[in-house]
Amino acid sequence: MIKKYYDSDCNLGLLDGKTVAVIGFGSQGHAHAMNLAESGVNVVVGLRKGSGHWEKASRFADTCPNFKVMEIEEAAKAGDVVMMLVPDELAADIYNQQIAPNMKEGDILCWAHGFNIHFNLVKPAANLDVIMIAPKGPGHTVRSQYLEGKGVPSLIAVAQDYSGRAKDYALAYACGIGAGRAGILETSFREETETDLFGEQAVLCGGVCELMHAGFDTLVAAGYEPEMAYFECIHEMKLIVDLINEGGFGKMRYSISNTAEYGDYRTGKRLITEETRAEMKKVLSEIQDGTFASEFMQEMSGGRRAKFLATRRLQAAHPVEKVGAELRQMMSWLKK
Repeated sequence: MIKKYYDSDCNLGLLDGKTVAVIGFGSQGHAHAMNLAESGVNVVVGLRKGSGHWEKASRFADTCPNFKVMEIEEAAKAGDVVMMLVPDELAADIYNQQIAPNMKEGDILCWAHGFNIHFNLVKPAANLDVIMIAPKGPGHTVRSQYLEGKGVPSLIAVAQDYSGRAKDYALAYACGIGAGRAGILETSFREETETDLFGEQAVLCGGVCELMHAGFDTLVAAGYEPEMAYFECIHEMKLIVDLINEGGFGKMRYSISNTAEYGDYRTGKRLITEETRAEMKKVLSEIQDGTFASEFMQEMSGGRRAKFLATRRLQAAHPVEKVGAELRQMMSWLKK
């Protein structure tokens, strides 16, 4: 059974007198940095001067005395706790070239995803704590829930416990971003990394997007109007996912028609067959043995990304994108 912790299990005071350096100020970075600062933690944000986020971070610094913006090397040197919130494919180079030379014995290296540690792309010095604090929600939700006095559940994990208190520091950090209000779950770098990659590839992105494309293509090829295909195979996906998110599959099936529920039971296993499940196991195996990580890093190395960018262009050119853009213009609630 996975262990769960709440604010009462955390000692935010462990961060008193320490400086947390948040490297990056994107979706997660801005939420972590702002929430920690407003929890009373001394925060510095490490950015490339002149980057797109420098001005945004500087505006917040003007309102918060325990929040500063610095270049990456300077932030790493100032930080006792360094949180890496940069893209997976850039993290190893940034860490090795700009962070590692500025860290000292006893510092705490943090991640919000285990990719670089689990696949040994980053090999931290043995005299550091290495921990993970991974909110299970996008950064804007981590921030908005904090401002409402709530929180987003978060994972924590320890990869290296030099101080003997690495888990306590992970709990303190998670508390500082508001996660202890909702619940903190203890996992491992391996489990978080492999399940996260599998979920993205087999279900959330690869699986769902391909399923919606296939449904759209099937109806259009059969002579139905693209607009109808978009409504039925893509637009209504949010309705179903929201119901599952709110109350599980039970609430979704309670809320839909008997016709839809019967069709769910009749057809689902005809699409997700034993062959599909076998392919899912193969996808998981390629994640576990490092095949995916190696392929991904090779594609991203040197800034080429030729196959990645070509595939992005092909996907953007699919007819569903044009139809969807036109139909979304009719939906005033999407223009908030």
